Amino acid sequence: MGEASLKIPQKTTLEELAQDIARLETVFDGWDEVQQGTVKAYRRSVDDLHAEAFRRLIRSVKEEPLAMIALRAALNDEVVYAVLRHFELIKPSLQERVEEALDSVRPMLASHGGDVELVAVKPPNRVDIRFIGACDGCPASMLTFNAGVKKAIEAHCPEITDIKQIKGLAAPTDANGGVQFVSPFAVNDEGDWLEAGTLDDIPEGGIVQLKLGGENILLSKSGDGVSCFQNACAHLNLPMDEGEIEDGILTCPHHGFQYDLQSGECLTAPEVQLSSHAVRVVDGRVEVRLAR
Repeated sequence: MGEASLKIPQKTTLEELAQDIARLETVFDGWDEVQQGTVKAYRRSVDDLHAEAFRRLIRSVKEEPLAMIALRAALNDEVVYAVLRHFELIKPSLQERVEEALDSVRPMLASHGGDVELVAVKPPNRVDIRFIGACDGCPASMLTFNAGVKKAIEAHCPEITDIKQIKGLAAPTDANGGVQFVSPFAVNDEGDWLEAGTLDDIPEGGIVQLKLGGENILLSKSGDGVSCFQNACAHLNLPMDEGEIEDGILTCPHHGFQYDLQSGECLTAPEVQLSSHAVRVVDGRVEVRLAR
């Protein structure tokens, strides 16, 4: 008997292979629970077999330095990388983990018409990101950056210690009378906007203290951007309106804790920050929505 020859069409990209799987999963979705359970059990058994085979192969390869070099080179192939990641036999790349961190904040940004994109990963410890949409040019983009994006990246990638925000090409315009909202991380879903004076009432680089809706708050201005915080140090909740301000940094007059007036970030104890309130500017008027 002659040697049998079977030609199988070869898929050349990860996308093509993934599309085949997705089409089959669509078929499985129409099956009843028993049929779906059988398919899932079969898939787990096949996956276990393949995973064990790959583990044994990798253990053998590790004993040969030249083979390990070849294996590392093979990981540059998207299909090889995807399969070994599926079986959790290699750790996710730094770029994957950064993207996972950004994905964790994207729903909040998207709810306010914004987004964030990864510009560059610069090993061993730097990442550049850029806001797009409504977040690009927002008066409180630093609050969004520090309270959301920066913290998410640090949580997912502790080795990243230098996170840079690259400015977008242009600030967005708003068709609703020039209304500009602060970071979605400062905006609560309930409550009304309260009048808090005019933009001209707030000294450039300084603060204004006032009582609004029963709350003691601080307003700060940098250009056309306004930030609003509870007038209470994150250390002992003591008022800070008599503190010194230099280069956008407010120093609490009681125990010297320092805060960035754009982001509310505590420079003395980075694990805490000022409590923020939503603020917007409408035709030169400042309006605040208090967090409850």
